[in-house]
Amino acid sequence: MDWFVAPEYWLSRLIFQRALAAVYLFAFLTAALQFRALIGERGILPVPRHLARMPFKHAPSVFHLHYSDRFFAAWSWAGCAVSVALLAGLDSELPLWAGMVLWLVPWAMYLSIVNVGQTWYSFGWESLLLEVGFLAVFLGTDEVAPPVVVLFLLRWILFRVEFGAGLIKIRGDACWRKLTCLDYHHETQPMPGPLSWFFHHLPRPLHRAEVAANHVTQLVVPLLLFTPQPIATVAASVMIVTQLWLVLSGNFAWLNWITIVLALSAVRFPTTAHPVAGPPLWYEIVVLAIAAGLVALSYHPVRNMISRGQVMNRSFDPLHLVNTYGAFGSVSRIRYEVVIEGTADDLPREDSDWREYEFKGKPGDPRRWPRQFAPYHLRLDWLMWFAALSPAYAGSWFGGLVERLLENDHDTLRLLHRSPFPPDAPPRFVRARLFRYRYTTWQELRKTGACWERTYVREFMPPTRLAVPVAQSR
Repeated sequence: MDWFVAPEYWLSRLIFQRALAAVYLFAFLTAALQFRALIGERGILPVPRHLARMPFKHAPSVFHLHYSDRFFAAWSWAGCAVSVALLAGLDSELPLWAGMVLWLVPWAMYLSIVNVGQTWYSFGWESLLLEVGFLAVFLGTDEVAPPVVVLFLLRWILFRVEFGAGLIKIRGDACWRKLTCLDYHHETQPMPGPLSWFFHHLPRPLHRAEVAANHVTQLVVPLLLFTPQPIATVAASVMIVTQLWLVLSGNFAWLNWITIVLALSAVRFPTTAHPVAGPPLWYEIVVLAIAAGLVALSYHPVRNMISRGQVMNRSFDPLHLVNTYGAFGSVSRIRYEVVIEGTADDLPREDSDWREYEFKGKPGDPRRWPRQFAPYHLRLDWLMWFAALSPAYAGSWFGGLVERLLENDHDTLRLLHRSPFPPDAPPRFVRARLFRYRYTTWQELRKTGACWERTYVREFMPPTRLAVPVAQSR
């Protein structure tokens, strides 16, 4: 079937596959380096406890068969190794069926992780990576030209990502309709980057232009993805530029990068078609069957997207094959941060020697400038942003975090930038306080060197200690 393949997209496929392998690598690396403190056997939300109440059919995962921290670590590092192999192009050296199996491996491995990750893995980019990763299995290798239906389905995902995000904005917070959301967003976003302070201080008319351009990019440009070339390439290029702007202005894990990867699949690069043999019949049958299944599963996200009660970032099946996306349907006007402090004093008083824990990415010390971490994902820092919005977001895990800080737990402290206590001298008490943060002005920055100014709001958690001190429990 000549219509089945699009040989002119061979370079687009190559770039897409290598870029997707790089995103996989960051995802597995994040899991390998952070899991012990978050979901390990002694973690804040242990996997074994989660599996005891979660049936396999609701969350398929290899860890239903066996879990240990050593096994999870091996699984995550193996995922890194497979990602590196794909990044190096090993799939192109294999027969078609073997290359497809190789692409299936990281998808299945990461699915196993996401389905036991609980609230730490509740972000939309987890499902997006799995949905895109599953389609990548059927995109083929150098042995065959890229299938048209798979390229179309990749654009369909990109359309839902952008158009869904645009709809939830225009339906949600009035500041998106008034073009004023960026007066606040750069300051109140989950994890600012090193340039976010400067983005916030751009002239307000430019902020209005940014919002207007965002609406065009998310509500108009996605429709052009399904038009003939070169219009589709122009549309995808506009999305890439927009996503790079977001990369510069904040830390959104690999959300922006995988959106760029998707857009690359829609770009037709100026090159001659790569000569390949016709696709085998079994491959055509498999691809068309999978495509039909995914189109059928798209009913739920489409229904959600056109609904007035549209929800963000939800998966409609345990395999995360077809999902709904969206972000910032509402924008905070004020930034709050939970500041955690500990003291070695026997009695916790207001004038005790309270020492602050510093996180890697979330704002803390007003003089400490934000760093760039994306596409690496600081899961604890992101959840701390939600905790500041409402204590309800932290109900399942904040107590466990405090307990491990009181124990000076090594794995938990590795997630932080700095602990104020030596390894052999844990704090006696830990407390949490809520502060309002705002960016300093140009004048304040020159005078104090601080990019943030903070004001105490209220107590978030009173001074707390272990029921049995660490020294006695040992």
